[in-house]
Amino acid sequence: MHIRITMFPLNRPRRLRTNNTIRHLVSETQITAYDFLVPLFIVEGKGIKEEITSMPNYYRYSLDMLEDELNELYDLGLKSVLLFVKVPEVLKDNAGTEALNPEGLMQRAIKYIKNKYPDMLVMTDVALDPYSMYGHDGIIDNGRVINDTTANFLAQMSLSHAQAGADVVAPSDMMDGRVLLIRETLEKHGFTNTGIMSYSAKYASAFYGPFRTALDSAPVTMNAIPKDKKTYQMDSANRLEAIRETQMDVNEGADIVMVKPGMAYLDIVRDIKNEFDLPIAVYQVSGEYAMIKAAAQKGWLNHDEVMLESIIAFKRAGANIIASYFAKDVIKLKLNL
Repeated sequence: MHIRITMFPLNRPRRLRTNNTIRHLVSETQITAYDFLVPLFIVEGKGIKEEITSMPNYYRYSLDMLEDELNELYDLGLKSVLLFVKVPEVLKDNAGTEALNPEGLMQRAIKYIKNKYPDMLVMTDVALDPYSMYGHDGIIDNGRVINDTTANFLAQMSLSHAQAGADVVAPSDMMDGRVLLIRETLEKHGFTNTGIMSYSAKYASAFYGPFRTALDSAPVTMNAIPKDKKTYQMDSANRLEAIRETQMDVNEGADIVMVKPGMAYLDIVRDIKNEFDLPIAVYQVSGEYAMIKAAAQKGWLNHDEVMLESIIAFKRAGANIIASYFAKDVIKLKLNL
């Protein structure tokens, strides 16, 4: 008689999945409030807290209505914010003149937040599209976005933000050479400790739609004006180009580099993480947020589970910093609030 001995595996990965406690104990990826950068949309006026229709449960705030939001963020441990301003149409032009106004909305917002919470990290969007009558990230001349003139202007814009008290400026425009000009300008004026978070690999993505609605900053449609941003933002088909773009920004003095959008570009996050030893940021953009919200409202997805899974994906891919409209929701979920 032959006895057949079946050898079961000595290693059983399922042992470490037996219950929730051990799963958390051996989890490779942990999410905390310190991982997040919270975008804030600021508008002129008083008494304004208006929901953005294309971004459910996300709001534009006038400065006098910002206090409650800041208090909630701070209490949740969310102490890093990224500021965007919605500029009145009457103040828009082709040169971005209002962006340099020391009493402009961005400058006042920086001062307000730093006065309220001095230890809150304030990052500022540096680009012309909120200030442009054409909705572009740069100055238009003969139907083209002019790189060098724009880059020099962005350096002055960054200086204005630093003078107002910004901790980090975040050029999101994708003009060539702007990081070097910003760094040199900040150094020349004594702002040696002001950081630069460069949108190094920012793609010409279709996922930005709700954001442009939030700030009324979409490119206008008229003769001789580019109908999109593909002449300066990256082609979504390109991967190696992201490394070249990031290397340029690192060489020019960027302190943090960013990939934008997020979910469709996790491979780029990992490539850059493998290549560079700087902190890597990723932006979970408005379209990603809106898709999850819409699907959850239809009952097609579990909102909290998909939200958390998407955030974990960014961290797992290598991101140190996650800019996300879900920041509060994620931390509340983790704290069971």
